[in-house]
Amino acid sequence: MSYLTIGPDDGLYYERDSPSGTGMPTFVFVNPVSGTTQQWQAEVGPALRDAGYGTLAYNFRGQPDSPFSQGKTLNDTLIAGDLRLIIDTLEIARPILVGLSIGGLFAAQAHLAGLAANGLVLINTLRKIGPRISWINDAVVRVMEVGGPQLMADMMTPLLWGPDWLAANRKNFIQPDTDYQPLDKQSGTYNLLKNMGAADWEIEYEKITCPVLIVMGLNDRVFFDANVVDSLIERIPNAQRVDIKEAGHMLPIETPRPLIESLLDFGRNL
Repeated sequence: MSYLTIGPDDGLYYERDSPSGTGMPTFVFVNPVSGTTQQWQAEVGPALRDAGYGTLAYNFRGQPDSPFSQGKTLNDTLIAGDLRLIIDTLEIARPILVGLSIGGLFAAQAHLAGLAANGLVLINTLRKIGPRISWINDAVVRVMEVGGPQLMADMMTPLLWGPDWLAANRKNFIQPDTDYQPLDKQSGTYNLLKNMGAADWEIEYEKITCPVLIVMGLNDRVFFDANVVDSLIERIPNAQRVDIKEAGHMLPIETPRPLIESLLDFGRNL
């Protein structure tokens, strides 16, 4: 287990593999709030490494094996700063930042704050926070306070995953004997969720200087809004888009192969 110490009680767990190909970039995976390194390392990371690329997967402060000081506010500013810190400290050359959901926002914030990147991949990231998404953000925190991650999964899964995955996994949810337990309010998960509603989504897309790949799962029933995505892509100077119609929100787990092919094509064309 590799670990970057930030302070006496703070640090980042990470898994790093250097490129096997000469001069090849390194894909740096940026989790969503509920993610871990495992979602990348199941299929996406190994496939990229087989093609000669390097990979870096890590967990935010507050995610598994990445501790944080009690009283620390785990918000978008801190997470974007930690992303810059780990890339600079490990001296990652030619990073391609790959963010899933709000992880794409953190990656874009870090780049706009001065982090040089060979490319930026935004997976189900583009959105505007209006009344509907703001309501959902607040409701997720409340559901966690009442019934924890299992109740949230039982409620939100059909809105976030595509029909094929839902059909194959329905038996794992809404069990009659489930003992829902509230999420510990001192936990990293609660700290992250509580602070994500205040994340700054009004970033200057026009100032992104690297090539950008936009990947959208069209069965994402929470965050995908076709008009919003179209309008935001128009603001990004050097962007290309891939839609995966059968996918929902969690592409690395749900539809890894189309995502892998998109990442490989993007890497080859840089």
